[in-house]
Amino acid sequence: MLNITQFLSSTLVLILIILHGDLSAGAKGAPYNEEGVSTITCAYYSENDPDCKDGKCPRPCEGSPKPYCFATWKNGTDGQIEIEMQGCWSVEDDCMNDSQCVQSPSIQHLNFCCCSEPLCNIKVKNVYYPPTLSPPTTTEKNAKVKKLKNGQLTTTLIYSIVPLVGLAAVIVLVFWMWKRFKRQVYYRQQLPTVDPTRDLPPSPGPERPIKLIEVRARGRFGTVWKAQLHDKLVAVKKFPLQDRHSWTTEQDIYRLPHMNHENILKFIGTERRGDNLSLELWLITEFHQNGSLCEYLKGNTITLSELIKMAGSMARGLAFLHDEIPALGDKAAKPAVAHRDFKSKNVLINTDLSCCIADFGLALKFEPGKNPGETHGLVGTRRYMAPEVLEGAISFNRDAFLRIDMYACGMVLWELLARCTATDASVGEYQLPYEEEVGQHPTLEDMQELVVINKVRPAIKEHWLKHTGLEQLSATMEECWDHDAEARLSADCVLERVNQVERNMLTSSLVSPSNTAINAQQLQPLIINTNQGLPPVTPLVQTI
Repeated sequence: MLNITQFLSSTLVLILIILHGDLSAGAKGAPYNEEGVSTITCAYYSENDPDCKDGKCPRPCEGSPKPYCFATWKNGTDGQIEIEMQGCWSVEDDCMNDSQCVQSPSIQHLNFCCCSEPLCNIKVKNVYYPPTLSPPTTTEKNAKVKKLKNGQLTTTLIYSIVPLVGLAAVIVLVFWMWKRFKRQVYYRQQLPTVDPTRDLPPSPGPERPIKLIEVRARGRFGTVWKAQLHDKLVAVKKFPLQDRHSWTTEQDIYRLPHMNHENILKFIGTERRGDNLSLELWLITEFHQNGSLCEYLKGNTITLSELIKMAGSMARGLAFLHDEIPALGDKAAKPAVAHRDFKSKNVLINTDLSCCIADFGLALKFEPGKNPGETHGLVGTRRYMAPEVLEGAISFNRDAFLRIDMYACGMVLWELLARCTATDASVGEYQLPYEEEVGQHPTLEDMQELVVINKVRPAIKEHWLKHTGLEQLSATMEECWDHDAEARLSADCVLERVNQVERNMLTSSLVSPSNTAINAQQLQPLIINTNQGLPPVTPLVQTI
């Protein structure tokens, strides 16, 4: 009798597991971290990024608490699949598939699928076969029944339980089919071809007469073109539809009050070009022929005076971005802004070799008393990520995000020092931070082991420490990338340190016996720069 009781208990537990597993299937979705934010990474591709096919450009999803990976494609005349777009997609309900991107009912000539596993949208299944639920087999159960030797009572109980199990299986199958049908109807209403622009603001006025000339750069969220507007060269950054969140974020930052600053890229306007899935979101800015600081350092070495001009203007732009500016006249107050992807590729070079900061697609603004919005900490470029970002230990407040920018600022200062010809030592080929340690394409695990566990920083050259100016800048750089976030310098303090090196250069030039006949016109730029108003020397922990 005890064996019969155990068998009945096991069977009932099996039924509950089947019912619970199917009823909870609707709760599946993208993986989440402890803060409830998705950590899914999806393959990214659009017609503007031909080099991103076959999963070569994985990208973490951001901006939605429940994203999935998606893909859209067409069937070619030769039977081949022609991918239209891949990326992140957000819906209120759950995707029909978890690990595979299986074709959903198509709309006209467009096929669509979505899934919730990392990089599950690299390959798509073009033929849609609804899975079937096989009825439970009773072979093993019948074998066990034959072995029971408890007489007619045992047989009666077994024949009573089997129909119950079969009925439960039928109920589960019917519920599963109803749930799947409901999702199919939902996806017919939610595919991106229905109205992909319904959440976008309208274009401000008629289209500008812009002529695209050539591609100058390809970034995480778009392609940058050199273009002509009337008789003037401009830069056009083209965002695909799936990156509309970055397009909206970037223009929101540029349109903040008081943002017309000499060390912030000049914003001209935005436009929408095309329709439906071919829609392109344009952001139009001032054009800089010298390109980014990264590109410039690859092809050029710099003198100490050029280094000071670049570092000072870069720090001035970052300090302006981080500072709060109160309301003035008819202009509202400017909040503090964290860049969150500060690096040499996002610093542009003016014709006079001063710098301006660009690319605010990941930026956050911190208005007093307001939530900065939904975000998560693991964003940016890996080799520029601060230790607290790499280990996922960020305090989600303004001070923490500004200190993350200052760590990246230290990395950019290292790039400048590495290409400076102020000493007699030879200047090596341009390298990105940590390129010597982990190469050009480090993984997140590589950077975590190097920066968080081993606390390694880019190498400081011995000849830098033998030169007064470079030694002072090296010390500033080390205080920017300090492992303790609260010990890092503020951007205002970095600017003061750079200006102090500039003043020392001026003084040494004036008192040096070999420079008694120095031309006053040669000193004029230094005099002008050192007479500018200087912010107080205060560390970040005291000023924010």
